[in-house]
Amino acid sequence: MLTHKQIWNAIDALAAKNKLSASGLAKQAGLDPTTFNKSKRGMPNGKLRWPSTESISKILAATGASLDEFVALVGGEIGNRGPMRLVPLVGMAQAGSRGFFDDAGFPAGSGWDEIPFPDVGDERAYALEVTGDSMLPVYRDGDRIIVSPAAPPRRGDRVVVKTLAGEVLAKQLSRLTAQRIDLKSLNPAYEDRSFALSEIAFIHRIIWASQ
Repeated sequence: MLTHKQIWNAIDALAAKNKLSASGLAKQAGLDPTTFNKSKRGMPNGKLRWPSTESISKILAATGASLDEFVALVGGEIGNRGPMRLVPLVGMAQAGSRGFFDDAGFPAGSGWDEIPFPDVGDERAYALEVTGDSMLPVYRDGDRIIVSPAAPPRRGDRVVVKTLAGEVLAKQLSRLTAQRIDLKSLNPAYEDRSFALSEIAFIHRIIWASQ
């Protein structure tokens, strides 16, 4: 799976590539110079933080690097764990279509676009292109989220959920029991949702996003 360390090391590599320190890179991107400091990479309990997709978007814009170039830096950190590979890029409308996913929750058939991404240890990982404003302010229209069917969802994770009725939702997992799933909306203008598990086709964890 993709790790915090791989992403932070890729940020350091992008800074070095542009002959900058991590704080210099943050400053050039219009961020607080301490954004990428070592002290900001972890929480008091010792767990590592993910850098925000907004901050990564800003450093790419400031350096003129493309998302593919950044992903290549992440891929460099993965080393021998796996090569870059193409993952299917699915639109939200496609995702809601009946028969578009197979029984294992992977896009079925052909005809979609593909984007390069490091091997994250899930051969069924795919990308989903966000449409509309229901996922603001976390994800905007046109953003692409990488989804892993193999990653077990936990409370607090951002997930993509598809109902048997064909509705596709990207929300935060509030609670998951043997009978029900409770989802918190990312955009406060939209209501939280709750379903019986018998209504759910699949729950896939979001592991990365590009903006």
